[in-house]
Amino acid sequence: MLDITTLNAGGIRAAMRKGMGPWLRANSPDVLCLQEVRAPREVLGPLLPGRENHQSVCRLKGRAGVAVSSLMPVAAVREGLDGLEPLDTHTGRWLEADLPLADGQTVTVVSAYVHSGEAGSERQEHKLAFLEAMTKRLQALAAAGRPAVVCGDFNVAHREADLKNWKGNLKNSGFLPEERAVLTSWFADLGWIDVGRRLAGEREGPYTWWSWRGRAFDNDTGWRIDYQIATPDLAARARDFRIDKPERHDARWTDHAPFTVTYDLPGWTPDSSSARAARSKLTDLTSR
Repeated sequence: MLDITTLNAGGIRAAMRKGMGPWLRANSPDVLCLQEVRAPREVLGPLLPGRENHQSVCRLKGRAGVAVSSLMPVAAVREGLDGLEPLDTHTGRWLEADLPLADGQTVTVVSAYVHSGEAGSERQEHKLAFLEAMTKRLQALAAAGRPAVVCGDFNVAHREADLKNWKGNLKNSGFLPEERAVLTSWFADLGWIDVGRRLAGEREGPYTWWSWRGRAFDNDTGWRIDYQIATPDLAARARDFRIDKPERHDARWTDHAPFTVTYDLPGWTPDSSSARAARSKLTDLTSR
């Protein structure tokens, strides 16, 4: 079994100060896809020792940034999306990593961070352009015939069940018809599977993001905007999922919750020597 976690950390250094370390020590996912890393490359390695860490860093200091941190060896990485304006190609929002399996297959894992957007603004235009570029890349990944999963903060709730107050957000970025239609096209036209929804079933949520403001967290007034979408062959191997929502508001170290899916994949043993070494290093770091 292989655990893949996606997490918007809201700044990896701040998250570690607030309590991410103990969570990571207790869970130690085989593959961790991070968004909003907000840190240069030389910072991530010491915070995630014993793992193979790859990043796409935003050209604007302290903004965005995605990473793939793996206990497995990474064969190749690719950064960015084609089809965007030059200034949008180095925003730290898309990173692909190819992970070889023992049976000779390779699975592609992507960490993606979609713009938050703002209805009627230039920010929303950037968001829609990024979603369009994602669509083209998803089409290419599906056509390649390789198992693939795209993890990340998509900043879009696809259906009414994916956010508590959907009626109050019909005109807000994150639940606009044109955004939701893009996700529908991924599932209906390109064949990608919303793994979280498939495993959770037809019910409200489960949510992965709650505003810091008011009592949104306490009342579970959240959004399901953190996804793992997979090619059908890989989605069929998804066995279980977990959302690590803290018990209390004051125990939060990000406004998102880690979202983990367990896949039945060959070639990776969580109790292997490399996994034990990584956990040992992480225990030393987070117990200081």
